[in-house]
Amino acid sequence: MNNLEFSQEPQSALNFLNNQWVKGSGIKFDIHSPYTGEAIGHSYESTSSDLEMIVESAKNAFTTWSQTPMKERTKVMFELRRILLRDIDKISNLICIENGKIFSEAKAEVMKGIEVLEFATSLQNSDSMTKMEVSRGVSCEYRREAMGVVASITPFNFPAMVPMWTMPIAITLGNTYVWKPSEKTPLTAISLANAFKEAGLPSGVLSVYQGSKSSVEAIINHPEINTISFVGSTKVAKIVYDQASRKYKRVLALGGAKNHIILLPDADPMISGKGISDSFTGCAGQRCMAASVLLAVGKVDHLLEKIIERADSHHLGEGMGAIISKEQVDFLNSAIDKALSEGATLLYDGRDKTIPTTGGYWFGPVVLDNVKTDSYVATTELFGPILSIIRCDSISSAMKIENANEYGNACSVFTSTGSLAEKVISRAKAGMVGVNIGVPVPREPFSFGGIAASKFGHGDITGTPSLNFWSQLKKVTIKWESQSDENWMS
Repeated sequence: MNNLEFSQEPQSALNFLNNQWVKGSGIKFDIHSPYTGEAIGHSYESTSSDLEMIVESAKNAFTTWSQTPMKERTKVMFELRRILLRDIDKISNLICIENGKIFSEAKAEVMKGIEVLEFATSLQNSDSMTKMEVSRGVSCEYRREAMGVVASITPFNFPAMVPMWTMPIAITLGNTYVWKPSEKTPLTAISLANAFKEAGLPSGVLSVYQGSKSSVEAIINHPEINTISFVGSTKVAKIVYDQASRKYKRVLALGGAKNHIILLPDADPMISGKGISDSFTGCAGQRCMAASVLLAVGKVDHLLEKIIERADSHHLGEGMGAIISKEQVDFLNSAIDKALSEGATLLYDGRDKTIPTTGGYWFGPVVLDNVKTDSYVATTELFGPILSIIRCDSISSAMKIENANEYGNACSVFTSTGSLAEKVISRAKAGMVGVNIGVPVPREPFSFGGIAASKFGHGDITGTPSLNFWSQLKKVTIKWESQSDENWMS
C-alpha cells in the first residue's frame, strides 16, 4: 500500500489567520481516509464571522503587499519552491492518506503545482507592460494592478495541485488570497500554508477558510472579495458563477467533463493501450481529464485487448488508489447496473480484484462495451475508473457524438496518421485536445481550461491567460510639455 505513514495522532484542520492556526466557530466534523475508512483528523465548520476576520486581515495586508515590488514578492516564491521540493514526500504522503491516491500520483500532483509556481517566478521578467510614444510628446502604457482580496474554492481530487494552479500566480501579482479547501481533504492545506509561511509570506497575504457549503456561500456573499475561482462539479460551478456574477464579482468556475477518446485502427497498440488505460484508471478515474467514453472506430478489437491488459495489471493500493467515499463506490456500482439494463455489456470487470485488508473504499477498473450514445453512462460524469465504449463506423460519426457532448473539457485521438489527427483537432468541441495522449493537460505557460459546460467565465485558470483574471490593467497616458507642432492626437 505504497508504505504510507499514517500519523498516530489525529490532525486538526483549522483556519489559517494572520499566519496562525485558529479553530473555526462552527461544528466539529471528522476527516476519513479512503484507504481505511477511519477518521484521520477533524476540522470545524467556519462561520461568516470567521470570514470577516480573515477578510479584514487580508485587506490590511493588501495595502503593503500590493505595493511591494514584484521582484521582492517573487523571492518568496523561489523560497517556497525550495521548501516544497524539500518536503515533497511528506506532502505527497498526506495527499495519499486523505485523498486515496497512490504515492506516484500524489507526487506528480505536487510537481505540477511546482510547475505553475515556476511560471509565477518568471513573471518578474516576462510580464513586461508595453509603453509607447503614441503622438508628439504623448506616451501610453499599461500597468498591471492586483484585484485586491481574492478567493479560491478547490476540490477534493487534487488537494495540492488545484490550489497551486492559482495561489502562486494570484499572490505574485500582488493579491491577498483566501483559500477554501474541500472539507473532504482539508489536511493538505496545513502543509501548503505552513510552507508559504516558512518561505516568508507576510501575515494576512494567505488565509485558509475551512468548511463546506456554508463557507462557499459566505465567500460568494462577502462584499470585499471581488474575484473568485472555483473547481468542482458543473452543477455547483453553475451556482457559484451565477450567484457571484450577480454580485458583480469576477468569476471563473471550472465544472465537470465527459471526455472522449477517438480510437482509430491504425493506432500504435502499445501507446494506445497504455495511454487510454492510464487515462481512465489514473487517480481512480477521479479527475476531470479522465477518459470516460471511447469512440471505437472500425476494427479496433486488437487495440481494446491492450487497454484491458494494462487495466488488469493494476493492483488496488499499488497501481490504483482508493475512491473518496463509500457513497461514491455505491454510485459507481449503480451506474454500471443502469448501463447493463440499457443494453451495455461488460467487456472487463475488475471489481473482483483483491481489495487491501486495510478496509477503505475500493473499486477496480470496468470497461463497458456496446454503450448507447444517449445512455446514462455515456452522458453523465461518473468520476470513477469506468470506460464506456461506443462503436462507430467512421471518424465523422465519432465526431458527431463528441460534438453533441454537453461538456467541452478534453478530447484525444489515437492514430498514426497526421491528417486524421488534424481532422479531430479541428473538429473537436473541447478546450484541450490530445494526439496519442490520454490526458492532454497543457504545460505552463500554456493554460488549462475547457469550454461549454466545463467552464463558466472567461479566460483560463493557469498560464499566460490567467494573468488577466487575477489582475486588471490600468492605462496611463502622459504628456509633459506642449509641442509646437501639436495636432489632434496631442
